[in-house]
Amino acid sequence: MLKLLLDEHISPRVAAGLRRRDSGISVQCFAEWENGGLLGQDDAACLAATGLRGWTLVTYDRRTIPRILKQWGEENRHHAGVIFVDEKTLAPDDIGGLVRALAALFKSARHWDWKDRICFLRR
Repeated sequence: MLKLLLDEHISPRVAAGLRRRDSGISVQCFAEWENGGLLGQDDAACLAATGLRGWTLVTYDRRTIPRILKQWGEENRHHAGVIFVDEKTLAPDDIGGLVRALAALFKSARHWDWKDRICFLRR
């Protein structure tokens, strides 16, 4: 089952909006998850922690996360999925747009196997 973890650059209002929209959506933001233990951590540590617990990372970070995923693939290391968001498609301050797009993705993909899956969020 898909569980969404929004990185620290995505407003906690997105998680709240998703929960209001559909109480069946498993979603948390970094500030809530594990008592904020991932706040300020490096990206590899965040990806490892989310993977161990089966949470799919939602992030705007297309600079460092892809390099980590490439390295992990070469090392046969696994993750619990990554959903990339592009600022040109959905601005970080477009809370409603992010909620709608993530809710639609969740509805269509909640039963997929998210192990090592990479997805780009669409409007």
